[in-house]
Amino acid sequence: MRLGSWAVVRRWFDPSEGGAVGTRPDYRFSLANERTFLAWIRTALALVGGGLAALAFVPQLRWHLREVIAVALFLLGAVVAVRAVDHWARIERAMRLGEALPASRFPAVLALVTGAGAAVLLALVIAMDVRL
Repeated sequence: MRLGSWAVVRRWFDPSEGGAVGTRPDYRFSLANERTFLAWIRTALALVGGGLAALAFVPQLRWHLREVIAVALFLLGAVVAVRAVDHWARIERAMRLGEALPASRFPAVLALVTGAGAAVLLALVIAMDVRL
C-alpha cells in the first residue's frame, strides 16, 4: 500500500493516527524504538555540527571545497533526521499491527556514504597539502 507524501508526513505528526491502528505494544518496545530514534537524531545533529565546524574552522580552499563539504554535511544531516522519524513511525505501526519489523538498508547506506566521504576528504588533504 503506497501512501501519498502528505499522508506519510501527517502520520509522523498526528499522535491519534499512530494510536488508531492495531493494539498498543508493550511500552518497553515503544521506548526502545524511541531510543533508536533519538540516536539517529543525535547522528543528524552531529552531521549538522560538523558542517558548521567546517565552515567555521576549515581554511578557504580552492573551488569552494569548504562550502561543498559543509553543504554536504548539512544535507546528510537533514536526510538522517527525516529518515529517523520515518523509521520510528514505520516501526511503531508494525509493532501495533503485529507485523514483521520493516527492513532498513539506511544504516549500511549511511556507513558507505560516510566512508566514501572520509576517503575523499583524505585524498583532498593529501592532494592539497593541508596541514592536519
